[in-house]
Amino acid sequence: MTVTPKLAWLSDTSVFAVNRLPAHSDHTYYETVKEAQKRKTMALRHDLNGNWKFHYAINPATRPQDFYKLEYECGSWDDITVPGHIQLQGYGKPQYANTMYPWDGHHHLRPPEVPADDNPVGSYVKYFQAPENFKDKPVYISFQGVESAFYLWLNGEFVGYSEDSFTPAEFDLTPYLQEGENKLSVEVYQRSTGSWLEDQDFWRFSGIFRDVYLYTVPDIHLYDVDIRTELDDRYEHAVLQGEFTSVSDIPTGTSIVGELYDNKGELLLEGTAVQTGDKKWTLSEKVEKPNLWSAEDPYLYELYIHVYKEDGTLVECIPQSIGFRKFEMIDKVMCLNGKRIVFKGVNRHEFNCRNGRVVTKEDMLWDIKTLKQNNMNAVRTSHYPNQSYWYELCDRYGVYVIDEMNLETHGSWQKMGAVEPSWNIPGNLPEWQDIVMDRAISMYERDKNHPSILIWSCGNESYAGEVILKCSQYFKEKDPGRLVHYEGVFYDRTYEATSDMESRMYAKPQDIIEYLEGNPQKPYISCEYMHAMGNSVGGMYKYTDLEQAYPLYQGGFIWDYIDQSLVKKDRYGVTHLAYGGDFEDRPTDYFFCTNGIVTADRQISPKMQEVKYLYQNVKLQVDKSGVTVLNQNLFVDTSRYALEYDVLYQGTIVYQSEQHVVAVAPGEEGRFEFSLPEDLFAEHGAGEYAIHARLVLVEDERWAKVGHEIAFGQYIFKEEIETSKIQLNSRTKKLKLVEGDVNIGVHGQDFSILFSKQAGTLVSINYEGREMISVPPMPLFWRATTDNDKGFGQAFHSGMWYAASLARQCTAVELEEKEHSVTVTFTYKFSISEEVSVTTSYEVLLGGQIRVTSTYHGAANLPQLPIFALSMKVPADYENLKWYAMGPDENYSDRAKGARLGIFENTVLDNVSPYVMPQESGNRTGVRSLEVTNSLGRGLKIKAEGKPLECNASPYTAFELEHANHHYELPNIHYTVLTISGKQMGVGGDDSWGAPVHNEHLIKANGALTFEFTIDRM
Repeated sequence: MTVTPKLAWLSDTSVFAVNRLPAHSDHTYYETVKEAQKRKTMALRHDLNGNWKFHYAINPATRPQDFYKLEYECGSWDDITVPGHIQLQGYGKPQYANTMYPWDGHHHLRPPEVPADDNPVGSYVKYFQAPENFKDKPVYISFQGVESAFYLWLNGEFVGYSEDSFTPAEFDLTPYLQEGENKLSVEVYQRSTGSWLEDQDFWRFSGIFRDVYLYTVPDIHLYDVDIRTELDDRYEHAVLQGEFTSVSDIPTGTSIVGELYDNKGELLLEGTAVQTGDKKWTLSEKVEKPNLWSAEDPYLYELYIHVYKEDGTLVECIPQSIGFRKFEMIDKVMCLNGKRIVFKGVNRHEFNCRNGRVVTKEDMLWDIKTLKQNNMNAVRTSHYPNQSYWYELCDRYGVYVIDEMNLETHGSWQKMGAVEPSWNIPGNLPEWQDIVMDRAISMYERDKNHPSILIWSCGNESYAGEVILKCSQYFKEKDPGRLVHYEGVFYDRTYEATSDMESRMYAKPQDIIEYLEGNPQKPYISCEYMHAMGNSVGGMYKYTDLEQAYPLYQGGFIWDYIDQSLVKKDRYGVTHLAYGGDFEDRPTDYFFCTNGIVTADRQISPKMQEVKYLYQNVKLQVDKSGVTVLNQNLFVDTSRYALEYDVLYQGTIVYQSEQHVVAVAPGEEGRFEFSLPEDLFAEHGAGEYAIHARLVLVEDERWAKVGHEIAFGQYIFKEEIETSKIQLNSRTKKLKLVEGDVNIGVHGQDFSILFSKQAGTLVSINYEGREMISVPPMPLFWRATTDNDKGFGQAFHSGMWYAASLARQCTAVELEEKEHSVTVTFTYKFSISEEVSVTTSYEVLLGGQIRVTSTYHGAANLPQLPIFALSMKVPADYENLKWYAMGPDENYSDRAKGARLGIFENTVLDNVSPYVMPQESGNRTGVRSLEVTNSLGRGLKIKAEGKPLECNASPYTAFELEHANHHYELPNIHYTVLTISGKQMGVGGDDSWGAPVHNEHLIKANGALTFEFTIDRM
C-alpha cells in the first residue's frame, strides 16, 4: 500500500515509525567461517558513509520539496560529510541547552507541537550502485543515528519515516531498487515530537550523525539472535540458551548448529538448535563450570552459529561473544555472580570536540582504556543508547553498563527548579505510551546480547508515571536476568515499582546515610554525583567512604566523563575550546556543558588523580615497617600485580625496592613487611621521610602496558622533630639598616631588601643584582571563582573579600633591629569591618633570607574566607617550578587523597589547568618548599616554617582570571604570580548550583589564622 508522507507526522505522537523494520540484535554475519572468525568487514554490508549532496533550509517552507524525484537535479548542491552534524559543517548554529527546550523564549509551544517557522531541514542525496554481490538479493538500509526525524525516498518513491535519534532505523529498499545508479534521498528535520523526548543536557544538533550502510542477507538469514546464560545458585553449572528468529519461513531441512569456543580457541561443545516455529529456533546446551565474566576478569567465549541448507551447504555464520554471568538481587543487595557489587562509575556522553556526537572507534578505544587505567568499572550511557561498538568494548575490556534509553523530558516538568505537573510528559498520558515504548524496545532488542549490560535504564529526568512504569515492566518481562533503573521515582513514590534500586542525583552524603539507616527496602546508587564542572570533585571521599560502611550503598556514577566543548576560532583565527553561547546560540546554558574528568580534546584532567585513587579496588595501608594489602576485588587475586615501594627523604628517593608479588585473595587482606637497609635512616639523619607503595601490572593488559600503576598508598613520618634552621652567612658580621623618610632598607652580602612605609609592604628583593619583585606582596582573601563557587553564589555571599583584597589601609609600620636580623611589620585594616586586621612581618636574616609571618585577626558575622594568603608578582622569566609538596597534579584540602608527597616539576603556564572557563587552578597542598627559577636556575625558594603551606604559581592574578570568560581573554604573560597561603577553602563538588563546600574545608572568618614561610635565593 502506497503511503503519502505528511509533515503533520512531526507533531503526531502516534506516528514515529512508518515502514521501519522491527528492531533486532546488533550481531554480524558472514558467508564463510573464516570471515566470521576474523571478524572482517562484512561482505554483505556496503558503506554509504562519506560525501553526500546537501541542501539546508531554515524551515520546511523553504526546503526543496521535490528534491527526491529522479528528475530533480542536485549536482550543484553543496557537499556534506556523513556521519556528521549539520551545525558543525557550516549550516545553522550549534546550541547548548541543559533543561530548557531550545525554543524557550522564541515560541509558545505545548507538547507535542513543533515550530513551523523554526525547524531547520537538511535534504541529503546519495547516488549509489548496489554491489555486485547484492544482485538478486533483498537490499536493506540501516541508519544508525539520525537526529531527530527523517523521511526516506529511493528513486523518487517514498520508503519510510522514523524518529528516535539514537537507535537504528532500517528499511527494505528492495521494491524501489533499480539497475545501475540509484538516488537515495533523506529529509532530516531538527524538530519533531521526538525533540520533546530528547531534552538531554547536551548540544542540540541535527543530521545523519552515525553510520549509514546497505546490507543484504543470505538465502536463509537469522535476523535476530537472543542469547541467555543461565547459572545455577552456586554459579558452577550453566545453560547456554539461544533463540534465533529468521526473516521468513525456514526451508525444510535447514539445520542450525552452535559451536562454543573458549578464549584460547578450543572447542568446548557443539549443539543443534531445535525448530520451535516457522521462523523460530532454540538452542539449549549445558556448560559445566564456565569461567565467569566480570569487569575484573572479562572472560568471553565465542559462539559460532552455523546455518546449513538441507544439502549441508553453509549459508550463514554468526560469531557472538558470550559472557557467562549472573546479575541478581540477594537480600536487597545487587550481586554479580553471588558477590556484592560496587559501581565505581561515570556518566559518559558520546562526544568529540570537533565532531560533536560523531565519535570514532579511536575515540572509543581511548575512552575505554582511560576508564580502566583510572580504576573506573562502570558507565551509564547518559542519556541514550551509544554506538554498538561501545558495548563490544565494554564486553571485551570489562566495564559494567547501565544502558539508558533515549528519553529525557526535563524541561517539560521542571521550570526554574519548580515542578509544573500540567506540562509533564510522558507522565500518565496514554498518547505518549507507544512512542516512548518504541525507544525501550529499540534499545533492548539491539543491545540484549552484551554481557557488560547489567541494568536497563528507563531514561533520565522525565519525572515518573504510568508510561515509564510500563517501560520498566517491559524490560522485566523480556529480560529477568537484568535489573531496571529509573531515578525519577524519587519525585513520585506512587511509581516506586519502576526502579529496582533507589537512585538519586547529587544527594548529600548525610542524605544518603539517612536513607541507608532508615530501614531501606532497596539498595542505593548515585546515578549522578560529584558534578565535575570545572575545578571540582572535592569531597568525593565522603561518598566512597560509604562503600564499606553500608552494604546497601553500591556506588555511583560521576557526572560526567568528558567536557562537551567545541573547537572554535576567535576573531584572530586562533582555535580554542568553546561552550554554550559562543556560537551566538540563544537561549543557552553557557559553560554548564563542561563537567568532565576528561577535557573535550581528550586530555586527562587533574581531577582524575582523585578519582583514580578513590576508585582503587586494592587499598594499600602503609606504615613504617610494611604494607597491608586490602583486596576489594570480588573475583581476582593480586597476583597479576607487583608491589614496589620507595623511601623518600625530604622528597628525594633514597631507596627503591625490587618488585614483589603479593598474592591476596579477593575480599581478603595480606601483609607484606618491608626489607629496608638497617642504616637507611641513620645515614640520612633527622628529617621528613615518606614511604610510597604501589601495585603495578606485571604483564600487558588490553588497556595498559606492564608497569602501569593501579593502586597507591603512602606513609609520611619524621625520624626526629626537625626545627627549621636558617644558615647564617659567616662573611656578613651585621646587617646594614637604612631607615629613610619613606623606605627602610636592609642590606647585606650580595642582597638588598627594601620596605616602603608609603606602600605599606615589602617592595624590593634584590639578590646579586637581580630584582625579584615586580609587584609587591599584599594580603589576599579572594580566589578566582570556580564553576562550583559560581553555582553556590560565592561572589554574593563572600564578595566583600574581593574588595578587601583590592583595598586595604596600612595603619602601622614597626621596625625592630636585632643582632642578626631586622624585622619590619605592617598592620592592615579593611573597610569590611573595623575588627578585621592582618599583620605581616618580614624578618631579614644575615644570609638574606626573609622569614615571613602573616596573621589574620577575624570578626564575627562575616562570611567565609575563600583564601588567606600573600600574593606577589615576580618577573615572567622565573617560570620554572619545583615543588616539594603533595602532587603531582593540583590538589585542594578536599581533593588531596590521591596526591602523594614528593618533588615535582612543571612550569607556571603548565600549572594553569585546562578548565574551559578560567578559574582558580594549580594549587598544591602540603607545600614544604617551592622553587621558582629562570632558565639559569636562579630565583626564589619559598619554604614553609612549621606547618606546610598551600601555594600556587600562575601567569595570572585571581582578578584577571575572575574577569575572563575564555582563556584567550587573559592578558599576555608579563609576570609570575606567586600566591602563598596558609589555607584555601576546598573546591566542593556535590553539585554546581548551590551545594557549599563541606564545613571542614571552609575557612571561618571569625577566628585567627597564621602561616609562616621563608624566602631565600636560588
